[in-house]
Amino acid sequence: MEPILTGLSILADPIAIAVILLGTIIGVLVGALPGLSSSMAVALLLPFTIYLEPIPAISMLAALYCAGTFGGSITAILINAPGAPPAAATAFDGYPMAQNGEAGRALGMAAVSSVIGGILSLIVMVLAAPALARIAHSFGPPEYFALAIFGLSMLASISGKSPVKNLIGGALGLLIATVGVDLTTGVERFTFGIPQLYEGISFIPILIGLFAVAELLSQADVVDRAMDRITLKAIKLPSRDDFKKVWKTILRSSGIGTFIGILPAEGSTMASMIGYNEARRWSRNGDKFGTGEIEGIAGPEAANNAATGGSMVPTLALGIPGSATAAVILGGLQIHGIRPGSYLFENQPELLYSIFAAMLVANLVFLVFGLVGARLFSRISLIPRTFLWPTVFALCVVGAYGVNQSLVDVTIMLIAGFIGFWLKRYGFGAAPIIMGVVLGSLVENSLAQSLIIFDQDASRFLERPIALGFFLLAFLSIFAKPLSNGLKGLKRRRAVNGGHS
Repeated sequence: MEPILTGLSILADPIAIAVILLGTIIGVLVGALPGLSSSMAVALLLPFTIYLEPIPAISMLAALYCAGTFGGSITAILINAPGAPPAAATAFDGYPMAQNGEAGRALGMAAVSSVIGGILSLIVMVLAAPALARIAHSFGPPEYFALAIFGLSMLASISGKSPVKNLIGGALGLLIATVGVDLTTGVERFTFGIPQLYEGISFIPILIGLFAVAELLSQADVVDRAMDRITLKAIKLPSRDDFKKVWKTILRSSGIGTFIGILPAEGSTMASMIGYNEARRWSRNGDKFGTGEIEGIAGPEAANNAATGGSMVPTLALGIPGSATAAVILGGLQIHGIRPGSYLFENQPELLYSIFAAMLVANLVFLVFGLVGARLFSRISLIPRTFLWPTVFALCVVGAYGVNQSLVDVTIMLIAGFIGFWLKRYGFGAAPIIMGVVLGSLVENSLAQSLIIFDQDASRFLERPIALGFFLLAFLSIFAKPLSNGLKGLKRRRAVNGGHS
């Protein structure tokens, strides 16, 4: 009990509270800017934490991590430009809600879902970190391949578009993921002699192009069309009925996000995609997802923020970062002479609970920030297009360039924007493409590594219980609905034949 009280004493330290507040505000602002991510912000802030004591320093970085993940939802909802990759799924239903004049309701739901997901994952982190870390440590390439296949099995149903078009979009995303030098064979693929493509196409320019630039081109078609906005509706926050509708979705996605976050190197983006798909699968209004369903915001936002707490489990318990941002925080721990692993839990438990308290405070702060700011942020949706979208385009160019300081990334963003605009006109959605890009490299690399481990004998996948479980889930994901419909049809035919007899 004493380590817990020592860790929570951070709440009574004015300096610690001040740096947590600063980290939270920076995280929300950075997360809201297209192209910038929490990992980039943590990396930039890391040198300044050298002058702080270990607990305030790590608390500040952890607070920035939590807030940055939420911040991406602001621009995803308001202008269809996810500020960070984990917010990509939030844009699917968040932006249609903003277009319908419900920006405040969407932003408020994003804030509450993020906080609940974050707090639940923190509880899991404190209560079960060592045990969960051991489970995560048992994951090898075969398990990651099976997990990725489970993710790809959702392609046909991830949006309300045609399943065939969804699969085509997913295949395009997988093709994009193959660009670069193959890590297994060293062969160059689709690089066209451009050095910047040797390491593959960066995810962020594609994300900005498919969402923001494609939407900008769409808005250019209707720039002269009069728009009626109801201001009071735009700034209205979620109601009690909204929360009654989504509480199961939030709990389910929090569990998914925590689990995905615990797996080393997975992170929030994959968690949000799976959270969105499962929200759609279990919703009574699944067919309406993509048109402005509030469950389509609660699902991915709870999942991606739960993944932040989950990713700290392997980081602290094993010294293996659960995400890119957690990797930078791991560097911060080492700078301050803190060694992650069983040593940390046995000899410095107060530091563990200090990090927990910092992330808890950060979640509560950006809840207030999100709910109060929702009324202010929602007014951005009322700005005339002729002023809003040129500004958005400028931010997109800066965001795409800022990833690697490369004009090639800006070009990729523009190409992705035109392709996204063209595909949208013919009924293709961005969600399957994003899913294909996110999972493409994981599928390819984990398969190659698994076959090397299995000496090219693919049947040995069936010897791995966890991998077999994911393969079974993928099978059910693809065939459960057709089988159910087939059984219902068979029962109806038997009933009709029985009636005739």
